[in-house]
Amino acid sequence: MVEKKSFKSALIVNPGIEQPSSINRDALQRQRKHRKRTLSPEQYFEGIINGNIPILSQAITLVESSLPAHHELGQQVIEKCIPHAGNSLRIGITGVPGVGKSSFIEALGGTITSRGGKLAVLAIDPSSERSKGSILGDKTRMETLSSDPKAFIRPSPSAGSLGGVARKTREAIILCEAAGFDTIFIETVGVGQSETIVHSMVDFFLLLMLAGAGDELQGIKRGIMEMADMLAITKADGDNVHKANLAKAQYESALHLFPATESGWTPIVRTCSSLTKTGIDVIWEDMLSYMHFTKGNGYFQSRRLKQATFWMHQSILESLKEDFYGNPAVKTALKEAEKDVIAQKISSFAAARNVFNRYRNQ
Repeated sequence: MVEKKSFKSALIVNPGIEQPSSINRDALQRQRKHRKRTLSPEQYFEGIINGNIPILSQAITLVESSLPAHHELGQQVIEKCIPHAGNSLRIGITGVPGVGKSSFIEALGGTITSRGGKLAVLAIDPSSERSKGSILGDKTRMETLSSDPKAFIRPSPSAGSLGGVARKTREAIILCEAAGFDTIFIETVGVGQSETIVHSMVDFFLLLMLAGAGDELQGIKRGIMEMADMLAITKADGDNVHKANLAKAQYESALHLFPATESGWTPIVRTCSSLTKTGIDVIWEDMLSYMHFTKGNGYFQSRRLKQATFWMHQSILESLKEDFYGNPAVKTALKEAEKDVIAQKISSFAAARNVFNRYRNQ
């Protein structure tokens, strides 16, 4: 019997280096160690009233969350903070795009903190309607103020809310006040529908305007001017000083045509420069004068009470909306109704009525 010769291939594969795991165990362990844990309402509350900024930031994130569990926990934290809130001057700041809102806030904020005040800036960043993303770049535009230990800047995405005002802005105000901030700025995206909402949650409403950008009196709606407690013409420096003073005179003449304000306060027009800090101190003194004036005649507190009632009704509407769109029967009915509307089998109004009746008759 002939033995068969064993066949050896010329292609020999040597054992290679053992491949490392795709998971970095050390990094995973560090991540688990530093991962933010959800605190109890008492722990959030203690951290907030003791001025713990990381815990304050976590609490604001909690109230902004759309998760039901976070919403319930956030409301418990807010209830605990309400007795410690309310001791601040709430200021709404708005203006046309390019007016320099961030630069103005940084300049005025520096004046407030240099005098011993504590400032919280709730800056609402516009969200993309397509991607729902937000740049949240206010901290990069306020470099000096963001490093100030007496200031807290919280950029929040508008998330499609009316005019760019975050849905939970008012709750964030309460948390910031409980943390000891005596001045709250609310910066809006720009001139639009958001002003009415912001006006309903602040004590003082400031409108920033540019000079030399065309017909100043046509550049803004009368309704917004009527809401303003002060108009400030920004960028009043260099060659623009004359234009700013001219615009100031025009606005002062226009404001005289408006009816008297409910507060009894006469709206003021000022010029200022965030670059040279000219006029910034005067604007802050005017804001303090407004607070003293309205507290003296009782308007300050009565306005706060009206705002609280308004937000109670807004909360009811928001709860009804969430309950309606979160209802399983409504979700099914909406899909059917959308198909019928697209197929032109029924009008939009009739379809809406049918869906609502399905919700009401459950």
